[in-house]
Amino acid sequence: MRIVLVGPPGAGKGTQAAFLAKNLSIPHISTGDLFRANISQQTELGKLAKSYMDKGELVPDEVTIAMAKDRMEQPDAEHGFLLDGFPRNVSQAEALDQMLQAEDMKLDAVLDLEVPEDEVVRRIAGRRICRNDSSHVFHVAYKAPKKQGVCDVCAGELYQRDDDSEETVRKRLEVYHTQTEPIIDYYKVQGLVVTISALGKVEEVTARAMEALSRQAA
Repeated sequence: MRIVLVGPPGAGKGTQAAFLAKNLSIPHISTGDLFRANISQQTELGKLAKSYMDKGELVPDEVTIAMAKDRMEQPDAEHGFLLDGFPRNVSQAEALDQMLQAEDMKLDAVLDLEVPEDEVVRRIAGRRICRNDSSHVFHVAYKAPKKQGVCDVCAGELYQRDDDSEETVRKRLEVYHTQTEPIIDYYKVQGLVVTISALGKVEEVTARAMEALSRQAA
């Protein structure tokens, strides 16, 4: 299957993408991973992307599109892929359509993870990270540490990242609504959008997604 995964920040896209890609035996292609890989390997696209990032500018669509195209042409993506973070806007969605059409391919589904805005804010703004080890992550409501402000694993100080503040989260949601959400309408016209609730336990959301995708593929 060839799938695009969409949803607001805090919807659990990364977590669901990993589970779905494993269940469907297709590669999980994340924009973040693409950027990191190209920059660390110092590819021409990576150097170009870094030149914009170092100036604090957005990487142009054509660079992101070229990275995605290169990754989708790898042998492991021959029979399908799950795109996470791409396309991010309608221009990228149109470019993806053109890429696939040139190869006589098409998308099978656009999986839209739906989460109420207040829940997104609650999920992200409640996160607390350990200063000693950023892999130690807690949540004031869903995974509270035994002692407030102290990491259960190493007793390090827990803090809230600047980009996890409620004000920043709401700004990120605004960007999502204006830039990324329009691709849902773009794909609805093609009959590709499958919307599911991303509320509940991770495995419940995964099961819901798998069932919705199997219906779409039928």
